[in-house]
Amino acid sequence: MLASERHQIILSLVREHGAIRLAELVDRLGVTAVTVRRDVTELADRGLLTRVHGGVTLTRPRGGQPETGRAGASAVFGPAVPGALVGMVAPSVEYYWPPVIQGAQSTVAAAGGRLVLRASSYDAAEDRRQVTTLLERGVQTLLVAPATSGRGALDLLRWLGSLSVPVVLVERLPPPELPTLALDAATTAHALGAGLAVRHLVSLGHRAVGLVTSRSSPTSRALRTGWRATIESLGLDAATALDLDVPVYGSPGWAAEYDALLDRCGRAGVGALLVHSDREAIGLIQRARDGGIAVPGELAVVSYDDEVAAASDPPLTAVCPQKHRLGAVAAELALARLADTTERPVHRLQLWPTLVVRESCGSALEARQP
Repeated sequence: MLASERHQIILSLVREHGAIRLAELVDRLGVTAVTVRRDVTELADRGLLTRVHGGVTLTRPRGGQPETGRAGASAVFGPAVPGALVGMVAPSVEYYWPPVIQGAQSTVAAAGGRLVLRASSYDAAEDRRQVTTLLERGVQTLLVAPATSGRGALDLLRWLGSLSVPVVLVERLPPPELPTLALDAATTAHALGAGLAVRHLVSLGHRAVGLVTSRSSPTSRALRTGWRATIESLGLDAATALDLDVPVYGSPGWAAEYDALLDRCGRAGVGALLVHSDREAIGLIQRARDGGIAVPGELAVVSYDDEVAAASDPPLTAVCPQKHRLGAVAAELALARLADTTERPVHRLQLWPTLVVRESCGSALEARQP
């Protein structure tokens, strides 16, 4: 029996029983204990199951709740500056960004300071204008989510790096053209989040996992990178790995486009999708059910963002970036940089998203595990 065949049998048995002992796998597969240990180690390294003493279980993703701000910056970051005026430039005050802003605001307020917010529009010139306004306002440190591509982006980042006040990038990293730009940053590991979703679907038996995005954004690009890398690392058939783009849910012609996407998936044998974001995932489920496609029976869906995924019908399994905590960490970095008068190294902190398992993948057995 080939190793790949043993791996599929092991995953099938773990899905069926929730957990299984290594000795039973030896009997079922008719191979040595050394071979079984090697197989389950490889599957565990790939994130498809979890080793426990004497056996293996399903990998159980952990959910997370937003954290409130804490009194001052933590010991990891250093002391805060009471009464600090912190400026923040966010590319939007809708969708995704409100909990990030709230996390920063609560942390600054808990440290005795004040957050002053300006909204931009994913445009380097507008970012610079809003930062200049905050500097004229007298802010002592800045949290900025600037444009990192397109016209003027490199000049904007160089300018941010030259300012006399500390600047912390939020959900952004300098592009490869500026590898030594000495700015602190707090980001989410979006590529890893995509990998969590793909591994979860593969652990449930899917071998063809498509990616659906609705717009070009830093998050979509990172998800695509993680999705592709995970498909390659798990040895999935690249020919069935559809990379699909759809209009924003509710925009003109969206329903016909979503129907065409579902038809293409059916013809290609793709029975699992990672969708960015919740609204597009909900729209796809609606069109699938209207077209007679059972979710999760014939199509499994994982959403990325977890804004309203729990309210979907069925509730969506979702990858959840820790947005509130991201804002809090960014604010802690800014306050610590402001307070630390010594030579402080550049900090680049990355938060892992979590996978919240619900019903849209048909993983009822896993959801019942304690």
